[in-house]
Amino acid sequence: MERVCFILQVKPDRLAEYRERHRSVWPDMLAALAETGWHNYSLFLRDDGLLIGYFETPNYAAALAGMATREVNERWQREMAPFFADLEGRRPDEGFLRLEEIFHLA
Repeated sequence: MERVCFILQVKPDRLAEYRERHRSVWPDMLAALAETGWHNYSLFLRDDGLLIGYFETPNYAAALAGMATREVNERWQREMAPFFADLEGRRPDEGFLRLEEIFHLA
């Protein structure tokens, strides 16, 4: 399993709504993530909007490519994009900065 950690920046004035949206992620979005290899997926949000994401996948490129083919992902990304700073025209799932793993305690 590949472990993937990434960061994004949520706009401070959108934090409450962003949290609320993730209390009830669409069932078809959850299914699409599971079906395309996104496992043990977590999001962590700091009060200044720093978002840390983590998931495990058998194949990172395949997981991204799989979600890119899903209509539900297109809708979700379109709705989530206004919550983020510094995307420069990219969708959130295209604009996150993947972090290098430098240590893992198995």
